[in-house]
Amino acid sequence: MTELLLDPFTEFAFMRRALAGCLALALGATPVGVFLLLRRMSLMGDAMSHAILPGAALGYLAFGLSLGAMTVGGIVAGLVVVLAAGVVTRTSILKEDASLAAFYLLSLAAGVMIVSLRGRNLDLLHVLFGSVLALDDASLLLIAGIASVTVVCLAVLFRPLVLECFDPAFLRGVSRWSPVAHYGFLVLVVINLVSGFHALGTLMAVGIMILPAAAARLWTRGLPMLILLAVAFAFGSGAAGLLLSFHVDVPAGPAIVLVCGVVYFVSLLAAPGGILAGRLPVRHHLES
Repeated sequence: MTELLLDPFTEFAFMRRALAGCLALALGATPVGVFLLLRRMSLMGDAMSHAILPGAALGYLAFGLSLGAMTVGGIVAGLVVVLAAGVVTRTSILKEDASLAAFYLLSLAAGVMIVSLRGRNLDLLHVLFGSVLALDDASLLLIAGIASVTVVCLAVLFRPLVLECFDPAFLRGVSRWSPVAHYGFLVLVVINLVSGFHALGTLMAVGIMILPAAAARLWTRGLPMLILLAVAFAFGSGAAGLLLSFHVDVPAGPAIVLVCGVVYFVSLLAAPGGILAGRLPVRHHLES
């Protein structure tokens, strides 16, 4: 059993880099997913993961599989979609979900079209589904750097973000931090999706953000414990997904997200906030 669990990481450098990448994503992207969940914006993460595709595709079209070009392109595209959706929401009768849906569908179509102009199916699969087992030192440093910036920003904006999750009107009325927290959080969403894109691809990056957060929410109500539990679920799912990929010879990115899904479904059944919790008999204390 020890050989099955430890040998892939001790013997192969690419497995160690992939594990370090999963740890960085768990520390950076998953706490952002917790706040997305609390703000009832989980589907926005999926929309934004598609929105970064055309920018990354333009970077790929101009410079090939260049880490810097695809990163900058993805961040710029994501921010453009966020701002454009905000303008449409404020100047028309459309709600934010409708404007985001429209822009992310257009972004996804444009990104696939751009990649198809130059490249092979293998290149398109690399962009859409990532290659966590092929992380090099530069990609790992980028993911770790984004995770570090995210942790610092969340620490600075923690109280405004918590207030905006539960009572945004109150925060706008008592503090000037409301727009900083709102737009700063959207920037964190974009850069963490770009970080996850290099490891898991644009279609899978949101999985490690939302699924561990949703599973942790079923176990606890306290926010600090919720974040810690979500990070633990994300890292454990990453390690288990890498082992599954190594031993069964399946793609690593989908394996990681599927393990996250297994953790979510187990939590959905067994956790205090899950499906079966309300059906279990409750033993009341006797009162005099």
